[in-house]
Amino acid sequence: GHEDFRPRIVPYYRDPNKPYKKVLRTRYIQTELGFHERLFVAVLTSKATLNTLAVAVNKTVAHHFPRLLYFTGLRSAKVPHGMVLVAHGDERPIWLMYETMHYIHQHFGSDYDWFYIMQDDTYTQAEQVKALVTHLSINQDVYLGRAEEFIGGDEQARYCHGGFGYLISRSLLLKLHPHLDSCRNEILSVRPDEWLGRCIIDFLGITCVSQLQGQHYHTYELAKNTEPEKEEEEEFQAALAVHPVSDMTLMYRLDKQIQLDRAYQEIQDLQMQIRNLTSLTPAGEAGLTWPVGINAPFLPKTRFEVISWDYFTEQHLFSCPDGSPKCELSGASKADVSEIIESALEQLNSRYQPLLRFSKRQLLNGYRRFDPTRGMEYTLDLLLEAVTQKGHRHVLAKRVSLVRPLSKVEIIPMPYVTEATRVQLVLPLTVQDLDFVANFLDMFAMNTLDTHDNALLTLLFIYHPYDAQRVSQVDVFAGVKAMVGELEKRYAEVKIPWISVKTEVPSQVKLMDIVSKKHPVDTLFFLASVWTEINMDRCRMNTINNWQVFFPVHFQEFNPALVYRGEQTASSSTDFLRDGHFDRHSFAEACFYNSDYMTARTKLAADILDRDEVLESMELFDVFLHYSGLHLFRAVEPGLVQKYALRSCNPRLSEELYHRCVLSNLEGLASRSHLAMALFEQEQANST
Repeated sequence: GHEDFRPRIVPYYRDPNKPYKKVLRTRYIQTELGFHERLFVAVLTSKATLNTLAVAVNKTVAHHFPRLLYFTGLRSAKVPHGMVLVAHGDERPIWLMYETMHYIHQHFGSDYDWFYIMQDDTYTQAEQVKALVTHLSINQDVYLGRAEEFIGGDEQARYCHGGFGYLISRSLLLKLHPHLDSCRNEILSVRPDEWLGRCIIDFLGITCVSQLQGQHYHTYELAKNTEPEKEEEEEFQAALAVHPVSDMTLMYRLDKQIQLDRAYQEIQDLQMQIRNLTSLTPAGEAGLTWPVGINAPFLPKTRFEVISWDYFTEQHLFSCPDGSPKCELSGASKADVSEIIESALEQLNSRYQPLLRFSKRQLLNGYRRFDPTRGMEYTLDLLLEAVTQKGHRHVLAKRVSLVRPLSKVEIIPMPYVTEATRVQLVLPLTVQDLDFVANFLDMFAMNTLDTHDNALLTLLFIYHPYDAQRVSQVDVFAGVKAMVGELEKRYAEVKIPWISVKTEVPSQVKLMDIVSKKHPVDTLFFLASVWTEINMDRCRMNTINNWQVFFPVHFQEFNPALVYRGEQTASSSTDFLRDGHFDRHSFAEACFYNSDYMTARTKLAADILDRDEVLESMELFDVFLHYSGLHLFRAVEPGLVQKYALRSCNPRLSEELYHRCVLSNLEGLASRSHLAMALFEQEQANST
């Protein structure tokens, strides 16, 4: 056993008296050297469980094994997608085992070193099975699994329980194959795993073992009504196979829990490595961040970059989305706070038990902020009750800090978007918009018609009932119609239709109902306002039929009288922060397909029945948000610019829409610094 082997060089010699014979070489050196693939996996299933348990096995472990086949007696009419199935035509368990072993030897016996056989009611930790075979010698006859005694048989002989899977080496399979027919005829058994074990023992004299060459085959038997999330035994964590798994939901829960435990263990190992290596860095232990492995907090360079904290309690939030100083904690925010408090108690108890056990009495103070470099940070002041092992109770306040780190960013697959889509631009016009129509048509002609962009324009004239009665004598939109006629003469191939509507309350939904009926279902609408400088490209790229609608946030220029005060013109300035802001209160612009609108509108009609007055309090954004099920893409659009204009807010609209219109006008005047300067100059003028 201690003999020293040394390589011996064999010189090449060819007998000149013999004719030369060309040597055929294999394509791969692996084939020439006789290498085999490492592991083949066979799953025994049945017609009854093929679409349930077998599918669960395929989704949880199949992607970890290089080759996995399913064997059944009878196959169902439809084989689940992504599964390679072999049907033997007979559901008898012994016959299924016999045919499976024969099939494996015939088709894969010369290609693989190890064969792992399991049932579809078994959950297997695939990575541990793969690691196990790398530590075993392929030169031995191996029959490895959970060793069980034969009923009424020899006490020394063992067979491998099929429910927990078992491993067979290639050498054992080659020796067993000639005896399979004899085993089928001579051995009587009800259980297929017991039949196979008796066959191996009787003809090869090899018994099942649970450990070999220093490697243990760990298993875990699930109890009835077990909860995988509460299984904390070391045997469960180390098990290669778990059995019995009664349904596919339990299989998925087992896989999720084991994967989570493995991920947490890997995180702890990495954190320990980081701690050990930090002392060797130039910064030393002072450079260790908390939590270990998470990016350090963002360090602001100026006071304008400081990230503010939001204060909250268990009932209220003191930084509300609508700007109010206090609002009720509800929805996702309430669930977030509850989960953070629960996590804090869990961490405290895991650290101090069994000496102390904590329970929450009250959340005194709560703070949270979102750090874009690491995630959501929390600081909690908790009033706790601590109980010692002897039962003594003590109330104390403790501050804890927590971080919900940013997870891995994933790219969401989106349908393909073509830039060649024709855009149907819809422009609603009221009497208050007449002063801005000429500029809009000039910009449309320059940006769209001159560039031969694939876009059409439809004007929507909104008449007040009083103006509609006098339209035969005085048409308030006569000037606009004349400008459209001049534009059609200049561009002979262009036709700009218009639609006349009479209403006191110009509801977006009611107007789109009229426009929608006059266009095909595949039309891409771009609803715009008269103050907008149109950009068609973003509308095409961000709108996807039956998938996504686009509501851009336009850039609103400030009042030039307040911003520039004669110093410079708006066209010469390139400072966006000085010139204007993104108007988040406006939903006047929208891009969507007619088919998507018709689908959402049908659901809305079934919900409100004949209460048409509800439509006056809704915008298109509300329709798509509540009745479409599509992605709503709401984002700032620097290419969509609006000149300053004081909008007229219709008091007959709903209170929310009227309030948003007023806020849009107020915030669109100027920035705080410009307003402060205007007030200062006014006070200076008044004082003199």
